[in-house]
Amino acid sequence: MKNKYFILSAAALLMAASCTDLNVDVKSNYTSYPENEIAQEALATDCYFAHRGRYVGFYSGYIGLMELTGGAAVAVSFDGDYYDDGPRMRATLHKVLPEDYSIDWYSDIQGGITKCNKALMSLESEKTIAQIRAVRAFYHWMLMDAFGDTPILDHIYDDGEAVERKPRKDVTKWIESELLAVMNDLPTELNKANYGKPTVWMAKTLLAKIYLNWAVYTAENIASYDASTAANAKLGDCITVCNDIIQSGIFNLNDDYKTKFLPDNGPHIKDFIYAIPYTASDKDGNDYGRYHTWRRGQNDGYNGPGLYNIALTNSCAGCILMNPDFSNLFNLEGDRRNDCIYGNDPDGVVYQYGADYEKTNIPTYYKGDAVKMKKTITLKAIEGISEIGPAYDHLNVGADLNGWTQGWISNKYCLNPSDYNNYGRNNSNDVPIFRYADILLMKAEALVRSGQGGAKDLFNQIRTYVHAPAITSDPTLQDILDERGREFFDEGWRRNDMIRFGQFENETWEIHKINPDAGNKNWRIFPIPTSVMNSNTNWKQNPGY
Repeated sequence: MKNKYFILSAAALLMAASCTDLNVDVKSNYTSYPENEIAQEALATDCYFAHRGRYVGFYSGYIGLMELTGGAAVAVSFDGDYYDDGPRMRATLHKVLPEDYSIDWYSDIQGGITKCNKALMSLESEKTIAQIRAVRAFYHWMLMDAFGDTPILDHIYDDGEAVERKPRKDVTKWIESELLAVMNDLPTELNKANYGKPTVWMAKTLLAKIYLNWAVYTAENIASYDASTAANAKLGDCITVCNDIIQSGIFNLNDDYKTKFLPDNGPHIKDFIYAIPYTASDKDGNDYGRYHTWRRGQNDGYNGPGLYNIALTNSCAGCILMNPDFSNLFNLEGDRRNDCIYGNDPDGVVYQYGADYEKTNIPTYYKGDAVKMKKTITLKAIEGISEIGPAYDHLNVGADLNGWTQGWISNKYCLNPSDYNNYGRNNSNDVPIFRYADILLMKAEALVRSGQGGAKDLFNQIRTYVHAPAITSDPTLQDILDERGREFFDEGWRRNDMIRFGQFENETWEIHKINPDAGNKNWRIFPIPTSVMNSNTNWKQNPGY
């Protein structure tokens, strides 16, 4: 578990540090940190990967929160098993509470920003300084996107200096200015040495994200954003930075969709612009497989080989399912993305996986019967609790074979059973943050929103490489949203997309009808965690919480 950091009074937060304005030459603040290249790189690396331990997790991590609140995933419990006081269920139902551990990664990201500010006082290389400022901007984006108004932490705070939240639109503009300021000093090479670190292409992609969401981020308040009327003055800028990346010739879609998410992925994947490397043995934090393997996936009930044809010695949670409404997107004939889901075979049978991570024709058995997943999710009241209200807040499906086989399950980051057994359920799959496929679809969306042609060809580049049917006319915005769902599920973008397209409060999602207040527009951002509020008594909690 990584250390926790909070915005405290400056004495507690930033030991023996003086206020540093980043408009001043940071080299002038160099004191006694070792000048050798190895020491400098170690200091920088700690900044680059401050988010690794909490990014991908579906227990208390970033991606899990975005997929659950975005309606792509559903967290269930099994007669109380994996309820864990309910934060994952509340995320599914748009009822996140300030004390929920699903949002306490806030302090880890704050800690990452603090590490960046301390490192900037000691680093010598202009390239490394630019990379640290870029990742610091990215961390600010994570907080701004999720929590709205955010402090601009661009220096080390003096003891007694108040930390104030800044309006979201001001933070957005500051992030843009930071990225533009460091752009010329960022590396352009994408190689093993720069893998997982900020490059020009990472910075341009983050700019594209900001420009595409400009109307969301600069709204007077999040509840006032209306996708049907919001004007975006930055669509042209989005297209420009997307063109820069496309015309670089560095990236392509030549990698097979499923293969590029497997445990042996890495810097050779030409679709990955910016990714987090994970190694189960020593770069932990990717516990995806634990929550996305059916509940009894470790064996067949009689200590048999189970789902992966190798007995898993660690148990599986199997409590993160695909929202049935979201599952309906995976209906395109020949679409390789369908192979990243199990339970979606015509007969519903869950087939074993071979050493190549592909489905075999051998069913997975449980106590002698082939396991069959149901696309639907049927909730079960808990004994002693009324069927109305709290019972269904548990999203309980029952602790039996019927409950364990409800809902399709994403298997996008397919686990290596040996890693799972030997390294505490950790995965070795690297997780992309920004991909070239996203550049193509962001540009397509910006073209459609600005009334320009050319989106069809970009859209069909995606369809072609996943072997799905091409479209014959320009895509609609709904077509693009649906395609983004297919392409980027379990990558943390669904909430962001649904807000931008004005569908975050979509009441047609069956699972959301359990919460009569799911349409509260204030819940487009999360509450500030209680622990952070307690350390910053001058702050006000976000509206609606």
